[in-house]
Order: sequence, then C-alpha cells, then structure tokens
Amino acid sequence: MQETTLSYSAARELYAGLGVDTEQALQTLASIPISLHCWQGDDVGGFEHENSALSGGGIQATGNYPGKARTIDELRQDLQTALSLIPGRHRLNLHACYADLGGKKVERNEYTVEHFQSWIDWCKAHGMGMDFNPSFFSHPLANDGLTLSHPDEAIRQFWIEHGIACRKIGAEAGRQLGTPAVTNIWIPDGSKDIPVDRKGPRLRLEAALDEILKEPIDAQYNLDALESKLFGIGSESYVVGSHEFYLGYAITRQKLICLDAGHFHPTENVSDKISSVLQYVPGILLHVSRGVRWDSDHVVIADDQTRAITEEVIRGGFLGRTHFGLDFFDASINRIAAWIIGTRSLLKCLLASLLEPTRKLRQFEAEGDFTSRLALLEECKSMPLGVIWNEYCHRHDVIAGPRWMDEVKRYEREVLATRT
Repeated sequence: MQETTLSYSAARELYAGLGVDTEQALQTLASIPISLHCWQGDDVGGFEHENSALSGGGIQATGNYPGKARTIDELRQDLQTALSLIPGRHRLNLHACYADLGGKKVERNEYTVEHFQSWIDWCKAHGMGMDFNPSFFSHPLANDGLTLSHPDEAIRQFWIEHGIACRKIGAEAGRQLGTPAVTNIWIPDGSKDIPVDRKGPRLRLEAALDEILKEPIDAQYNLDALESKLFGIGSESYVVGSHEFYLGYAITRQKLICLDAGHFHPTENVSDKISSVLQYVPGILLHVSRGVRWDSDHVVIADDQTRAITEEVIRGGFLGRTHFGLDFFDASINRIAAWIIGTRSLLKCLLASLLEPTRKLRQFEAEGDFTSRLALLEECKSMPLGVIWNEYCHRHDVIAGPRWMDEVKRYEREVLATRT
C-alpha cells in the first residue's frame, strides 16, 4: 500500500509540472457515470416471453459463450458482479423488452411503470440512476423491418403508443431515482435494396416522433434522445432515421442527439461531430461502441477512437451536456468480463483526457507553435497514467490491475457453470 501511495505522489508531481492537478482529475472522473447496457448480459434477448432469444431489426449478437443470464434475477446478479469490479458510481441502461412481466402477456404499447418498478427498486438499492429505451425490434409487428415509418397506420400507431409509454416510464424512473432518465429512441426502419420513395417514410417518421414527443416532460425527470444509424442488417441500402434526419429533427425540436460510435462510416470520426452538434442541440448521448469493418458492436477498448471521443468532450468543456452509455453485445467472451473491460476502458480514456495539459496545449496552438503542441502531445503518451488509474481504483475499493479477472473466473466456476 505504501509503495502505491509513493508512486502516486511521484506521478502527481510529474503531472503538476505540466500544470495538471491529478486530484481534480480523480474528483471529476468520480462524477462521471457510465450507463451500463443490460443487453450485453443476455445477447439482446429480454424477458418478454419464454424463449426471448429473438433477434431482428438489425440486432444480432454473435457467439455462444456459456453462462448467459436466463432470468431477470440472473441478469441483475451478473450486473452486480460487474459493477463490483468497476470503480465509481454508474447507471443502468434498460431496454423495454426487459420488462418484469411476472409471467403475464402484456403488449409493448400497454407497458406502464408497474412493469419496470422492480428495476427501479434495484437501481435505488444500488445507488444508481437509470436510462431507458423503447424496443422497436424483436416483435411480430417489426418483422418487416418497419415500425414508426410503417405505411400501415395501425402498426405505426402501435409503435407510437409504445414510444409514448416508454417516455412516461423513463420519467417516473427519473423522478423516483432523483436523476433524469435519458430515454433514447432508435428504430430499425429501412430497406435492404434501393428504394424509390425515400421521402414518404421520413415524413411518416417525423409525424410519428412528433406524436410521441408531444407531451412535455420536465427535464429533471426525463431527457429525450434520438439515435441514427448508417445501415443495419436488412437495411443496407436505406435507413429512414439517418444522421441528417435526426440531426435536423433534434435541432428543430431541441432534443438530445445520440452519437453511436458504430453507426457511421468507418472513415468518419464521431469525435469530430461533437463540437459541431453541440452548437445547436442541448446535449448529446454517446453510445460508446467499437465497430470492426461494420457496426459489429465489439467490446470497447482504450483505443485511439475512444480516446479521441473523450478528449473532445473534455477539451470542449462538454461534460455537463454529455451522457455516456455503452452499446455493444459480444457473446463470444465472458459477458461479465465484457462489461468490465468496456467500462474500465472508457473510464481510462476519460482519465487520460482529464490528465491532458489542455491549457498549455491551447497556448501553443494560439501562438502558432505547432511544433511544441505536437511534441507535448507525444510526450503525454508516456506519462504514468497507470499509476493514477491504480490510485483511482484503490480509492474506490476496486482491484486495479488484471487480478480482477480472478474474480470473474471464480464467478464463472461457481455461478455461470451451473447455468445449463
């Protein structure tokens, strides 16, 4: 313990020489919650019916690693295990298809807070906030890949009612937990091949969203977000809810826009969009994911793309208007480890960004001294980030190094192995 303290003290002095206060960085990091996505724990299955492993609407988890959560209790147990190995206080990101229906058959447009009260109570017991998502997929009325833009008015109305219900559920969760829920709308609507009519579905989507968002909800309880996608499985040629569509909609209605790191072309940088969209919308929701060649939702790692996202948020002073959530579902590795790896990696990138000597770098840039700017950016890469991270974990009573995998392996032997 003494060695760790001394190492941190030395690292703190090194950062202080660059004008960086590590104590302030640790304090700020502790104030940033990451919203852990429930769907990593069971491959986007949900618990609406006995065999909930339905995919569809561009949703697909690959792999068959043993030990998947089969019930709500198992999923909560897995989440609690993951959270015990992640420093800080975080949030739960819940999809509507994870309703606690008690074995009853309830249509999605009839959902009320009653069907999610046990989740709210669980979050309250663990000191967590909760975010929410309508589920516009894995349902008979989404089999053709169309929901809010559907030409059939009855089907479209069903999904409108689902969206309205979910906003009310999110708001009640926010009220009970004392922190606003971000209720995020994503739909799979699109076309596998080239459509003739691109305008019609977007007009229907606009009208449907207006209907869903018509009732004002206090921002202290609920924040509405809209999520675009470049393409999906079965919608390779045309997506109704494109980035341009939702950007225009969010600006004109002053809603949050969700930027998913896997929902753009591989050559696009999500980090470059942040300062642009925040000039015109009240806030953003970041779905941090890792696309490999396509929107494949790999587990987040501390790579250049993730680091660039956190750097842009910190450099721009956007923390107060940014909500961080994870969005990946990897069934090829231990699912609890996936949560831990992804969340810890994002936190490490945030910490690295908070430890950047931004003021000094800005000064070099303002003076046109791009040589010094580049030199300092490169020198920062060899600064003792790991020592500061270890200190952060220590202060939150969480294992700092790779020994956390010992706990995951123990849990796998004692709990996951019993699930058949």
